[in-house]
Amino acid sequence: MKELTINERIRDREVRLIGSDGTQYGVISINEARQIADEQGLDLCKVSPDGVTPATCKLMDYGKYRYEQQKKEKEAKKNQKVIEIKEIRLSATIDTGDTTRLAAQTAKFLAEGNKVKASIRLKGRQQAHPELAVDIINDYIALVGDCTVEKKPTQEGRNIFTILAPAKK
Repeated sequence: MKELTINERIRDREVRLIGSDGTQYGVISINEARQIADEQGLDLCKVSPDGVTPATCKLMDYGKYRYEQQKKEKEAKKNQKVIEIKEIRLSATIDTGDTTRLAAQTAKFLAEGNKVKASIRLKGRQQAHPELAVDIINDYIALVGDCTVEKKPTQEGRNIFTILAPAKK
């Protein structure tokens, strides 16, 4: 949360003052602004960014303002959805039964709203034919069915991987 400069911490000589109800007081000295704030029982808060001349200040109850800001942040955090990336490891010599089982598991992860990274690690002589591993991943994607391929199968060193996301509704 962004902290505002308030009351005696404001070092400007003149400020543009806005009342708590939105009334414009115009450009006045900082002493007059502090006096008006004291009379109304409110805090003088600098709402403009530094470097703006004259600085804009507003009369408000700073404690209430901070409470409202914290409440908004908590509500925004509550409504935020965290997307996890689950990983499924395939093999270059995987059989159809295992591929079907892993595709079903992937479909379950995607239904929960998570992304899935499917990867194959090539070992030994398998590195000579990475296209076979890409075919296995493509068959796996076809078995998963309703999904969006975020990243096509790509090779990085000994690994070939793809990233799947839930299908857009």
